[in-house]
Amino acid sequence: MIYLTRRERFSAAHRMFRQDWSDEENRKVFGKCSNPNWHGHNYDLYVTVKGELSDKPGFVINIDTLKQIIQERVIHKVDHKNINLEVDFMKGRIATTENLAVAIWDQLRPFIEKEGALLHCIRIEETENNSIEYYG
Repeated sequence: MIYLTRRERFSAAHRMFRQDWSDEENRKVFGKCSNPNWHGHNYDLYVTVKGELSDKPGFVINIDTLKQIIQERVIHKVDHKNINLEVDFMKGRIATTENLAVAIWDQLRPFIEKEGALLHCIRIEETENNSIEYYG
């Protein structure tokens, strides 16, 4: 089994909050990440795929194809956007990095599988101290 990881970067704003809670309740649970005027991060996204090495081309998935899938399905939708307001695949979800990782998995999996590889892991580094990994 071969594992291949592609890194992409994006910048986005968000606010962690529940609409059915008061600002005070949201601050209590989400702290400064519930700032009503939003805040942002420079994210590093790592997409790891796995599969068997193909005899003919000699790779698991064409890296240019993987890049294109990630760019079209995720990066173009989130980069320099407000995750709460502008990202279609985050509608109805609290804009935590955990939920973002799950949503990105859902966006990428069918397109990666169509290319003959399996999605193994979504890793998002929100800050140099905080990262999330999701394995589906």
